[in-house]
Amino acid sequence: MDIDISKFVQCKVLVVGDLMVDEYLWGETDRISPEAPVQVVSVKNEDYTLGGAGNVVNNLVSLGATVSVAGAIGADRHGKRLQEMFNELGVDTEGIVQEPGRSTTRKKRIIAANQHVLRLDWETTSEISDQTLEKIIQFVGEKISETKVVLISDYGKGLITRPLLSKLAAVTQKHKKITIADPKGLDFSKYSGLSLLTPNRKEAALAAGIEIVDESTLSLAAARILDAAKLEKVLITCGKNGMVLFSRGKKPYIIKTKIRQVYDVSGAGDTVVAVLGLAVASGFSFEEGAVLANTAAGIVVGKVGTATVSKKEITDAIKPHPDKFSSKQKTFPELLPLSRELKRKGKKIVLTNGCFDLLHAGHINLFAESKKNGDVLVVAIDDDDSVRAIKGMGRPVIKAKDRVRILSALDSIDYVVVFSSEELKKLIEFIRPDILTKGGNYTAEEVAGRKTVEQFGGRVVLIPAVENISSTGIIHNIKNFDLG
Repeated sequence: MDIDISKFVQCKVLVVGDLMVDEYLWGETDRISPEAPVQVVSVKNEDYTLGGAGNVVNNLVSLGATVSVAGAIGADRHGKRLQEMFNELGVDTEGIVQEPGRSTTRKKRIIAANQHVLRLDWETTSEISDQTLEKIIQFVGEKISETKVVLISDYGKGLITRPLLSKLAAVTQKHKKITIADPKGLDFSKYSGLSLLTPNRKEAALAAGIEIVDESTLSLAAARILDAAKLEKVLITCGKNGMVLFSRGKKPYIIKTKIRQVYDVSGAGDTVVAVLGLAVASGFSFEEGAVLANTAAGIVVGKVGTATVSKKEITDAIKPHPDKFSSKQKTFPELLPLSRELKRKGKKIVLTNGCFDLLHAGHINLFAESKKNGDVLVVAIDDDDSVRAIKGMGRPVIKAKDRVRILSALDSIDYVVVFSSEELKKLIEFIRPDILTKGGNYTAEEVAGRKTVEQFGGRVVLIPAVENISSTGIIHNIKNFDLG
């Protein structure tokens, strides 16, 4: 499938839904409590991410969309944290209403040795007040003309009520906007007037009142949902079996999923509605959008926690002839979520950096020995301007884009990032490596970035040089080679 998703960055999307904070406590466990027969988790790290409709927003922003969000939160520190996280993403939050008496929904997950040990929930599920409803509808009315698609994320926390949906449908129909909802509950008739629903197989079975055991019962469930909600389309996601798009008067459109290792399915539905909505808003058909959404969901279930997917990940996955090395190169915005994901999986990250212009045996040894110090090796290479400043005019001999491809071909290297010399501190802050390696021709005190690495609990490891060899020396020998 050859689809250009560059149009994603031109899209303005409105998200209406239940907002929540997802908190993760990461730790280790090696003993049972003497007080009760339960595991003792020694907490090593704590993360806060956007959950519920917030994860839909996060996915949209990571794909380049401009997003406005509407929802209800409490006047508490968790509501404030939500606002701060949205502000960091550059999201329009004028539609978020602080409702008196409502607490901000929060889910705390405790994970030890990559195993989900326990989840604690704080939530209010009572329906929003009439005043909150009117404020949200007013906000939608102000934004609808410039919005390309409206996405509704229903987590059953009291925001997506029948009255709210009725008013939303009236506004979106008047302005002829596509409206897609990720539904919740047993009565899908409340979503009448929307463009499409994206229930999973279990949700579809419960809403249709039948057990889905094969293609025929799946089709029957879809037909009942289409009739109950007076819809033209419904997309039923079926986990490892992909998804099926049902449209009135058409044969079901079946999308198969590539088999991937599944770490965590939480948030996959958020990714589906975000990518599908962004695709149809960009001019793709619902069928093409479903294929993209299925691809994105397949990527995100390979990550731990409520995660997002990037344009590059989707583009690489849908290429008819993918470059097997291109996935190794990461940009700065991709490093922070990548590092968090790796640490959640219990991986030990090793970072090494340098020019690596004109690759030689000493570099190969550095990479091989560095990888032995951990599970994942990230190689940061200086950009062309930095190499020129360090090495002088005439360098680099090999441009950054080609150095990336050469390094990506090495099995010992997992990821490659291009940076400027001034960005080393920022790079380390993003990756937070457990180990920073450098050649044995340095002392630990001379290694740039040592203090920053140690600040985050990491350490510097010097790799002994096996030969007195350098790129500069090789270049000098080539220039002075006597062809006579």
